[in-house]
Amino acid sequence: MGLTSNKTLVLAVLSAVLLFLGTVWLWPRLARRDWRAVGGRVGLLLATQLALFVSVGLVANQAFGFYASWADLLGKETDQGLVVDHTEGRGSSGPLQVVETRRVNKTGGLRPQLGGQIQKVAIVGRTTRIATPAYVYLPPEYFQPEYRTRTFPAAVVLTGYPGTAQALVDKLRYPRTAWKLAESGRMQPMILVMLRPTVAPPRDTECVDIPGGPQTESFFARDLPDAVLAHYRVGEKPGSWGIIGDSTGGYCALKLAMHHPEVYAAGAGLSAYYNAPSDPTTGDLFHGDKDLRDRANLLWYLKHMPGPDTSLLVTSSKVGEANYKDTLKFIERVKNTGRTRISSIILESGGHNFNTWRREIPPTLQWISGRLGDH
Repeated sequence: MGLTSNKTLVLAVLSAVLLFLGTVWLWPRLARRDWRAVGGRVGLLLATQLALFVSVGLVANQAFGFYASWADLLGKETDQGLVVDHTEGRGSSGPLQVVETRRVNKTGGLRPQLGGQIQKVAIVGRTTRIATPAYVYLPPEYFQPEYRTRTFPAAVVLTGYPGTAQALVDKLRYPRTAWKLAESGRMQPMILVMLRPTVAPPRDTECVDIPGGPQTESFFARDLPDAVLAHYRVGEKPGSWGIIGDSTGGYCALKLAMHHPEVYAAGAGLSAYYNAPSDPTTGDLFHGDKDLRDRANLLWYLKHMPGPDTSLLVTSSKVGEANYKDTLKFIERVKNTGRTRISSIILESGGHNFNTWRREIPPTLQWISGRLGDH
């Protein structure tokens, strides 16, 4: 049974309930003071507490999508990471391969020309040799005959750390939201490329080109767009690509739009922070390279570098978000560049969680849609 399986959750909850009832039933028999009775009481209490802890953890993981599998939880995930691709050319050996397809919602049934389609893909970076899974949402128009020669704008969508790409589909509901907004005429049909920024798990690379390590920024700035362009009808001209992310993904989205405005015409950071952290999950990201460290600090970048020709969106909450003051500072600093465009969504209250981001995703998709062109 998988970590995110409902059967696993039901089994854990059932175990907790049975242990609780067993403790109540057996407690009078274990009221003696000999070592067996004391050991029995301690064992029952520990087992019950452990079952409750596991149940709560499974519920939280299903709600927020922290880990996709037992191997992911234990840091032993093997289907992502750095690989060397010895093949050339496109097609079955190209940089992007479709693994499976699924429908967006029941309304469109199995007909993608009505409801769009979600494709699970495997991507290999041609220059960085980074391999990662992703989900691609294709709008209904992509499959309709009258649009067969049209290219579509695309938005890369990133999770936080250590989130899963599947959470963007099932928990944050990006494809379903994009489908509804486009159907009602509130945004244009767009392709969404959904993945997590953790392309070398379990390490949190913060979308940095680490000296001697994963070249994560180059993957997102060059290899990922190239792989998608080689497989889908995506616009190649400037202004065709945007990027969205939450938390760590939000920091990455803002940084990639600022560092690579020729690729990403717009970047949205939901509950983003503005400087790469240094902690046990990241390790040494910069290896003493001061220039690399400074460039990773977005506030420093806005102060010392020319304002990039891109549009940025930041979100926060007056109550419940730790980034509120830094977000206001970031907005003011962007405004002082005179070239970079800045927008914001500031809620009265909202935490660093899926519930808050689900409130922000519809206006964010509308915002980024209005800044990307189709060709």
